[in-house]
Amino acid sequence: MSRACALAALTLWEDTGRFAEHILDELAKKFRLSGPDRGLAQEILYGSIRHLRLLDEVIDGLRSGKIKSDTRNLLRIGLFQLLRSGIAEHAAIHETVSLARPHEKKLVNAILRRAQRERAEIEAAIATWSLAERTSHPDFLVKRWESQHGPDATAFLCDWNNQVPPVFARINACAADPEGLNRVRSETIPCLIGPDFPDFFRVEGALPLDWIEAGLVYVQDPSTSLACRLLDPQPGEIVLDACAAPGGKTALLAALRGSPEGLIASDSAAPRLEQLRRNLNRLGLAAVATHQIDWTSPESTAAAKLPLCDAILLDAPCSNTGVMRRRVDVRWHLSEREIRRQAEAQAALLAGVQSVLKPGGRIVYSTCSIDSVENEDLVAASGLPLVRSVTSRPWVDGYDGAYAALLHADEAFT
Repeated sequence: MSRACALAALTLWEDTGRFAEHILDELAKKFRLSGPDRGLAQEILYGSIRHLRLLDEVIDGLRSGKIKSDTRNLLRIGLFQLLRSGIAEHAAIHETVSLARPHEKKLVNAILRRAQRERAEIEAAIATWSLAERTSHPDFLVKRWESQHGPDATAFLCDWNNQVPPVFARINACAADPEGLNRVRSETIPCLIGPDFPDFFRVEGALPLDWIEAGLVYVQDPSTSLACRLLDPQPGEIVLDACAAPGGKTALLAALRGSPEGLIASDSAAPRLEQLRRNLNRLGLAAVATHQIDWTSPESTAAAKLPLCDAILLDAPCSNTGVMRRRVDVRWHLSEREIRRQAEAQAALLAGVQSVLKPGGRIVYSTCSIDSVENEDLVAASGLPLVRSVTSRPWVDGYDGAYAALLHADEAFT
């Protein structure tokens, strides 16, 4: 059932353009997969998407002539298992062929068996391909990264993006269960990568569901804390998280300042705002004021009702180029034009949030992008005084890429 779910998800992903994680969540329930079976379905689906370009090149080399899209998807998941996973070859072939329609079985079996026999030759050929081809990235993206970060960092990043990422979680110090928090701390090892990340830990195995449901922990990468720590929220301040859903950074801001009082969280979309509220309630942060606000609309009535803020976190929607190994389909949705569009939207958001900032207040603008157009270039073009910026880069820090810039307000732009 795992492979059937992965195949159905890959087909739906290709047909609709929806995010793979949302499709998998939906279909795993429909197929009634157990935890381990869902894990296998995720490995096959995500792996096939990560290595999509490589898999298609291999298919085209093994089969001349046109292949129907359904058959191609079946070969994609079969070849991923053979070439880029630790799954036993006999299981990969047998279980994949069993999913083929009767008239396809002979073709699918023949191609997979040939790939099995010629694996050494296939791997030798792959080694001669360009970086973009052998790591399954768009050509424009590799060229862009080489220009901005250099060839060595780009090669590291392309390999990094194809790795299964570790899962991290943060202990929620705001949870109203001291005994539960003590139990979690006694059973986890603090995260020691990069800067000091108190209360973060690496998840080994399955995270206890009761910890999540009780709001004792929140699944969150350590890189998300860079922007929150740079903002440095203080007790008594009015602090706004302007693009807050799903709520991880809002919760961390509350933990850093020791209280949810005076904390405001907003998002532009009603479904995301509802998700934010659910997460905050579960984490014991119902006191956070939540509002639906589109910060690109300067005359928003909801924004006009907010008090002036001492500090604002603007974690802007972005290209996600710093978190591609977690968001497996991002690379196939990006283009030069899309990155420019993201930067334009980010600039509008940065201009919009200034309407509720106190004179002398501060903004932290952040992204999970590693692209200078969305980060350094945008901040420089904003005209706002830059105090300090911090970055995390996978090839240097060993965790997700992120950028954060601390900007101070003055009378000139409030």
